Formats: sequence, C-alpha cells, structure tokens
Amino acid sequence: MRVASLAVVLMLFWLFLSGHYTPFLIGSGAVAAAAIAFAGLSFGYADEEGQPIEMLGRGLLYWPWLIVEAAKSALAVAWIILQPSLPIAPRIIRVKTSQKGPVGTVTFANSITITPGTITVEARHREHTLLVHALTESAAKGLETGEMDRRVTAMEGTG
Repeated sequence: MRVASLAVVLMLFWLFLSGHYTPFLIGSGAVAAAAIAFAGLSFGYADEEGQPIEMLGRGLLYWPWLIVEAAKSALAVAWIILQPSLPIAPRIIRVKTSQKGPVGTVTFANSITITPGTITVEARHREHTLLVHALTESAAKGLETGEMDRRVTAMEGTG
C-alpha cells in the first residue's frame, strides 16, 4: 500500500510540475513514478517513516489547525516588529513530548519551527524532549500548555 500511495503522489507531482498532459508524458511519468516508488523498498523511503499513510486522515484534521496557529503567530510577530519598543523576551525552554514514534516527534518539532516566533533547536526522541527558542513569553507559554503536543500525538494515533 505504501508503494502504491508513493507512486500516486509522485505521479501527481510529475503532472503538477510538467503542465503538459500528452499521452507520452503521462505514460513516462507513470513508469518513472512506479520505478521510483519500487526503488523506495530497497532504499527505505517507502517504509512507515517515509510514507506514513496511516496518518493521512488524522493529518487532514491537524494541518488546518496548524495553518491557523501559524497565521496567528505570524500576525503576533509582525505586531511586535512594528512596535518601536520591540517587546521581546527571548528564551530557551525544554518542552516535553508525548509522541511514541520518530515521525510524531519530527512532526511536532517541525510544527514548532514553522510557527513564527518559535524554533526547535534540538530534538531528543528517546528523552521525549525538545529544546525550543521562543521569541516572546506568550510563545513560550503557548508551548507549555501542551495543545500542539496533544494534537500531534492524536495525529500520530498514539494518544
């Protein structure tokens, strides 16, 4: 199933990038996508980490929430930048994680990083912690509530 889903994603990406839909290009894309997807079995990118298709449905619920949170954070950071006093309070905090697998931990770390005002500096999956730089007190407190951690764990399917 992972190989088939990877082949479909690669084929859609091929079609998106080419912009041409002649029978030859569609056929070439299909052959190339299938070959690359099957090569993924040997190289390890068609496994549960490289192609976590079981998270797709839960991810469709998580990603819209993350986009809204990133937009809210972007507005907050823009407001800080526009203020002459530049009211920042940078700090490094250690955030506990509840994800069971590396895909969940990486998703949590990347979600923090793409949210303006925070960046993951270090991830320790075995210790279940992330080291995060927060630009403001509110950004740090937002992570300490554990809302993002809970949502990523739910998306992972382990919480």
